[in-house]
Amino acid sequence: GARRALRLLPPPRRLAPLFRAIPASRQRRWLESAMARVLAPSLEGGDLDFMRGRRLGIEVRDLGLSWVVELRGDVLEVVDAGAEASVRGDATDLLLLASRLEDADTLFFQRRLELTGDTELGLTVRNLLERLPWESVPLGLRVALNRGARLARAARAAHRGH
Repeated sequence: GARRALRLLPPPRRLAPLFRAIPASRQRRWLESAMARVLAPSLEGGDLDFMRGRRLGIEVRDLGLSWVVELRGDVLEVVDAGAEASVRGDATDLLLLASRLEDADTLFFQRRLELTGDTELGLTVRNLLERLPWESVPLGLRVALNRGARLARAARAAHRGH
């Protein structure tokens, strides 16, 4: 039934070559566009001013993808520089965090997400994201995140035999 169908979905690590084949410039544009849409109220309200000139790394382990983000002017940009702090996790766990289906404390406590480097910067970002008004995220994006996260979580459980 459903579990068999979910097992047909390849785990993220098998999709890694496809994602890595996407040109870095396109990945950068997509990520910058998504951050601008999701974080618009925080950017406009000055909540992200602490990120000005600071660099946060985002690493999706199982997809082999990573980016470093910095606030330049009033825009979060993907930059070619070293990160001061990094958040690492598998695609499913990062999606669960982004969709608010699982909270950061649980994911970090269970070591499904890892914070390295300048922990103060990383914790400030995490706290800001938890306070982000979910209603301010465009409805279509909220629905896509929620459905994608639920599908990824169910597929992972099916692959693990749960």
